[in-house]
Amino acid sequence: QVQLVESGGGLVQAGGSLRLSCAASGGTFSRLSMGWFRQAPGKEREFVAGISRSTVSTYYADSVKGRFTISRDNAKNTVYLQMNSLKPEDTAVYYCAAAWSSTWASVSHDSDYWGQGTQVTVSS
Repeated sequence: QVQLVESGGGLVQAGGSLRLSCAASGGTFSRLSMGWFRQAPGKEREFVAGISRSTVSTYYADSVKGRFTISRDNAKNTVYLQMNSLKPEDTAVYYCAAAWSSTWASVSHDSDYWGQGTQVTVSS
């Protein structure tokens, strides 16, 4: 059973940056494709970024493209989400997710594992 633990959330002013981390344990991390979702109060969950297990392929939602960067360190069993130029509309709980798949697309619609979430709040 894979466990995912997010960290790095917090309160930041608009225009600032945060880096989220998601540490995985209990499985072969290099065989997992990974991704980040977010959910704001009253809104649907949004898939914001994904990365294939080979790191060759990444995905970004239009809402974050050019501002967020997903990366992974297989030696540390960790996936990251670097968030720059943050906006108040980025405020949400951010969740890490994983799938036993070669592609990030599987994470977006059929994740096998989820983290508990970390709150990101961007003040204007």
